[in-house]
Amino acid sequence: MASVASVTPIVALDVGSTGAALEIVDTLGDLCGFYKVGGELFTSEGPSVVRTLRQRSVSVFLDLKFHDIPNTVRGAVRSAATLGASLLTVHASGGAAMLEAAAEGARDTGCELLAVTVLTSLSSEALGSAWGRPISDMESEVLRLATLALDAGFHGVVCSGREVAAVRAAYGSRLATLVPGVRLGGDATQDQSRVVTPRAAAEAGARYVVLGRAVTAAESPRDAMNLVLADLS
Repeated sequence: MASVASVTPIVALDVGSTGAALEIVDTLGDLCGFYKVGGELFTSEGPSVVRTLRQRSVSVFLDLKFHDIPNTVRGAVRSAATLGASLLTVHASGGAAMLEAAAEGARDTGCELLAVTVLTSLSSEALGSAWGRPISDMESEVLRLATLALDAGFHGVVCSGREVAAVRAAYGSRLATLVPGVRLGGDATQDQSRVVTPRAAAEAGARYVVLGRAVTAAESPRDAMNLVLADLS
């Protein structure tokens, strides 16, 4: 079991403008030093939002989930890594050649790569429908994709809190785990299918936990963030 004190909480800036993102950053202040920039914000504001956040002396998880032919992903990763992000995602289902190309693109940039295994919004039924075969064991699917990431030299993987213990048991410290879809106790699951609390994810072996609306949509984001930190203390 991992020490909960070693887990890094990341707050998702799932908003449409740099102004809205900076409002969250300024509200949370010293309570959070790591933020996620995903598809909505990056598409709206472009690379400048990452540079702006870095000027606030916070770390950035750039969650763009690249999935394309190897050469395209290599170049995209290289471009994204130079922005100053600490973490960057690509889809493990892109295959070994694509993952190896991504690793080449990130080499010597200081940006660590995470491979997305199975999205937390997907149930086994939904995944089976997408992949055209029955999925009876989600853990096996996650571990299969995690092996591709390990072989390509990735820093870690993205998986749900329900599979993180299996990844840690299989790979130990060789793969860091990032768990999205994290909710405080009593929160609605919203559009996620496989969710956990911050402490449950940490005790299962997560290295990073990502919180979105549980913090940013709370009546008091600072109070919500303090609950997260208390859960991880």
